Amino acid sequence: MFSKEVYSARRKALLGLMAEKGAKGLAIFVGNGESAQNYPDNCYKFRQDSSFLYFWGIDEPYWAATLDLETGQETLYADDVDIDDIIWMGPQESVASKALGAGVSATASYSDFDKAVSSARASERDIHFLPASRYFNAVKIASLLSLDPRRLFSEGKKGCPLASEALVRSVISLRLVKDEQEIALIDRACNLGYKMHETARKGIRPGVCEQEIVGRMEGVTLSEGWGTSFATILTQHGEIFHCHSHEALIEPGRLLVVDAGAESNDHYASDHTRTYPTSGKFTTRQREIYQIVCDCNELAFRLTAPGVRYRDVHLAVARHMLDCLSGLGLVRGDVGEMVAAGVAGLFMPHGLGHNMGMDVHDMEDFGENLVGYDDDQTRSAQLGLGSLRMARTLVPGNVVTDEPGIYFIPDLIESWKRDGIAKDFVNYSKLGEYYGFGGIRLEDDVLVTSDGARRLGDRRLPISPDEVESAMKED
Repeated sequence: MFSKEVYSARRKALLGLMAEKGAKGLAIFVGNGESAQNYPDNCYKFRQDSSFLYFWGIDEPYWAATLDLETGQETLYADDVDIDDIIWMGPQESVASKALGAGVSATASYSDFDKAVSSARASERDIHFLPASRYFNAVKIASLLSLDPRRLFSEGKKGCPLASEALVRSVISLRLVKDEQEIALIDRACNLGYKMHETARKGIRPGVCEQEIVGRMEGVTLSEGWGTSFATILTQHGEIFHCHSHEALIEPGRLLVVDAGAESNDHYASDHTRTYPTSGKFTTRQREIYQIVCDCNELAFRLTAPGVRYRDVHLAVARHMLDCLSGLGLVRGDVGEMVAAGVAGLFMPHGLGHNMGMDVHDMEDFGENLVGYDDDQTRSAQLGLGSLRMARTLVPGNVVTDEPGIYFIPDLIESWKRDGIAKDFVNYSKLGEYYGFGGIRLEDDVLVTSDGARRLGDRRLPISPDEVESAMKED
């Protein structure tokens, strides 16, 4: 936990933002409960709801809170343990004591939370809540407000229509800008992520099972942090973005994409990607494509600064990528026209990056459009640009990922070829030579500063082709 002053200041700021929007009534926050893995006493590892952590700081199951938007009254709800709990868990700090640690003096039992919400409803007061991230929270809120729990989650990228837009927008505006204490924790998570990736790189040898490498690198996060910030991607099929199968043996001459992150014990995330030649040295063709991606990563970093729209950074990367691919004979024609036509999506069907913080894709449970887009921005329908999760005008304190990639996806290429998409721009005959190549992605975590940007963490993972080959040789 941070100091109680930090949480009090966050709630005060939230009250101010809600007042500016003319919001009245009661804001409610439901912490996560336990989730049974296969029977009630064998649960998945507990992870608190991020917004509950952000405003209230309590990292335990079955807590809830109310914030009166008119009086400013703050109340935390939970139950003190009884002797049966103590037998299994040992003596526990009281609810009142834990609440004081978050700067809250008023506490009540967990069941009193239901009564407080029911009383507010009976008085016809507005009840403000955030979209649910887990079914437990959805059922809890739905039972109190007579709603369908299935409608309390964000509906794709649009967000949850039943949640309080005023509360969602206020929370987003606060959590998007990280303070110095949060940045220090993200730096720490990135340092831990560095160790993960270093462990993975050292384990890359032909004949080794991918699962062995994953096990070692994830062990690093468990020994020094909470665990991974998302399910590890480690695959020789880099053209499959979320390939979580790790049963293959490392083959010589392939490319291994390692996309993995650590979550610190304070619940802040890292997210890095590197692509390695399994034999320790790139082939000529691999190095050509790798260098383009590496240059795109550097270009994006140089362009990242306050006042710059990250959408424009994505488009600049697309332009440079297509210009370089034109030099290899894979595309042809005017680069500006290719960018406008969305040709870059054939090679990079995902966006340049996303927000990161307490969640590796920070606050996307609220809906990507609300989190990642300014009010005057509209999400593109193009492949690639349409998947951009962070398009906003950057401000100091934003934390974003810089993760360009180039992939040769045979099914996608054949689909475009069959439908005649971009036939005047794409050299489909030449692309056939790249089937089986896989994909390359290079990702860093970046903080927007007052005068530009810096990469998070004390060190940077080797990234240039020469640096990667040298590191693998030393390993």
